[in-house]
Amino acid sequence: MQMLRADDLTSTYGEKTLFDHISFLIKEHDRIGLIGVNGSGKTSLLNVISGHTSAEEGNIDHPHDYTIGYLEQQPPLDPEKRIIDAVLAGGQPLFRLIRQYENLVGNFSGTTEENDRLAVLQRQMDQQDAWEVQSRVETVLTQLKIKDMGVKIGEMSGGQQKRVGLAQVLIQQPDLLLLDEPTNQLDIDSIVWLQDYLAKYRGAVMIVTHDRYFLDQVANQIWELSFGKLYKYDGNYQDYVAEKAAREERETTAEHKRQQLYKHELAWMKKGAKARSTKQKGRINRFHELSQTVGTLRTEDKLDIGLGSTRLGHDVLELKDASLKVGSHNIFQHFNLLIEAGERLGISGNNGAGKSSLLNVLAGRLPLDGGTLKVGETVKIGYYTQQTEPIDEDKRVINYLSEVAETIYDDQGQKISVTQLLERFLFPRFMHGTLIRKLSGGEKRRLYLLKILMQQPNVLLLDEPTNDLDISTLTVLEDYLDHFAGTVITVSHDRYFLDKVADQLLIFQGNGQIQPATGLFTDYLKNAADQLSRQRKPQQKTKQKQAKLQSTKAAKHKLTYKEQVEWRGLEPAIEKLDQRSSELNDEMAANGDNYEKLAELQKELDEVNAENDRKMARWEYLSQFVDDDKI
Repeated sequence: MQMLRADDLTSTYGEKTLFDHISFLIKEHDRIGLIGVNGSGKTSLLNVISGHTSAEEGNIDHPHDYTIGYLEQQPPLDPEKRIIDAVLAGGQPLFRLIRQYENLVGNFSGTTEENDRLAVLQRQMDQQDAWEVQSRVETVLTQLKIKDMGVKIGEMSGGQQKRVGLAQVLIQQPDLLLLDEPTNQLDIDSIVWLQDYLAKYRGAVMIVTHDRYFLDQVANQIWELSFGKLYKYDGNYQDYVAEKAAREERETTAEHKRQQLYKHELAWMKKGAKARSTKQKGRINRFHELSQTVGTLRTEDKLDIGLGSTRLGHDVLELKDASLKVGSHNIFQHFNLLIEAGERLGISGNNGAGKSSLLNVLAGRLPLDGGTLKVGETVKIGYYTQQTEPIDEDKRVINYLSEVAETIYDDQGQKISVTQLLERFLFPRFMHGTLIRKLSGGEKRRLYLLKILMQQPNVLLLDEPTNDLDISTLTVLEDYLDHFAGTVITVSHDRYFLDKVADQLLIFQGNGQIQPATGLFTDYLKNAADQLSRQRKPQQKTKQKQAKLQSTKAAKHKLTYKEQVEWRGLEPAIEKLDQRSSELNDEMAANGDNYEKLAELQKELDEVNAENDRKMARWEYLSQFVDDDKI
């Protein structure tokens, strides 16, 4: 069994200790969710494990042939490389072969020389069984919504580059996958596919993410960094919540007992205890040991957002017959939307479909091509954008907020100074004079959120708030929004967060299609999945016809005997999976009040659908090269 061992790792950043003599073991099939407040050192720990940086103390050991794949928050990709070259950037001979084949097919003009070269590459692909790897590459790219493999990295958005970086590390299939916020920039379909993929991954996985549903589906361990210590919990996120509460209760009880004992022993010492006997010497020594440990228990402060907001009238925001295009993309046409006081609207859907554009319209930052936007007279908008506003990195934390106001009022009408507010938002006093450039990315986002809330808006626009805020902050933000007197409009793919903060939904489906829905986001997704399952069979027949038509245009290679046998068996296997999917749906309908049974059936259904998707992707790929007269 392949393992990675770390002993006594220690690392600091300025006055902050990120991890203090922590040790751990990562084994094959471990699925570790690494969590902690922003700035606690999660990314720093991934950098040390991956070898990108070194700890100040301690060491990491693993077998010589042990491989580590690391998805950074901003993957370092060559802007001049095409997608296929970036994804297959490894030095493995098999990757080099596939790159050569893809480059030739992508620029194929049909010359004799090219045909000869193609035949040679096809034989080499057959000999090395490279078609299976290429099929895996195409499946991963398709699931991550990466279509044109000839595009250069430098021509892509940051979110698209993040997906290319994710595809790169998944295709390499290392012994250990380190993933820093892998679900950021993914739409819900890709998130669900990724969680299924990782749940079945053959190696070990360590994930930093704020997506709690994702952690529930993938993780079998939760590791938490807190005040330089590493706490380990078995199970998923829900198990962690219960176990952490129990641990903190035990530690608080033990600390209370230490303090009571300390008071008792201190009184004895003040009476003038003298080491006249061995017993008294031992008691004095134990007192000095106790004095070193009492009062050292540190617990995370709870973020307190109790800020006030200005009064909001009945009229809030209204779009009438609104139309918008961004470039050549149609965002919406003749669209009507009425947003009322106190409404909780969640917006989700396909990437690039225009969700952020709608927020920019509502915020008055993007003009409509047609129609009107009506804004109520009492509306005061606070807009938390995906990108933090430009900040002078050499400005100090307290000065950044003092520009908004020296004091504000909380939800009880009490004055709060900027210093008090920073402490409420988990910025201790020693950080108030810190230069902003020394903050972690997550700490900057928390500071940015605080500045917006200081302005005491009554309409909040939140664009992907779960991308950069830690779980502790999100939990308190959810509670704040639950009690917020104004209107909240949130763009997110985070199922847990949307379930907490939204009861009305807009689902952007692309090409100007926007579907309204009411209720929980997870209920919407389940209903959509059920509908898709019912439509699967006719869709599969259409895909089969399309694949056969496209096969005449594709650069062909001769199927190996092994591939011919595989192709013949795929259709019966897909039919069997379709039948099992229908049976499971029927069983779920018959067990509507048996939640334990429903959970088992849902798990099997997810596995069946995932296997069906894999086989369909393989069938479509092989179909391009099938000669119907011979197969």
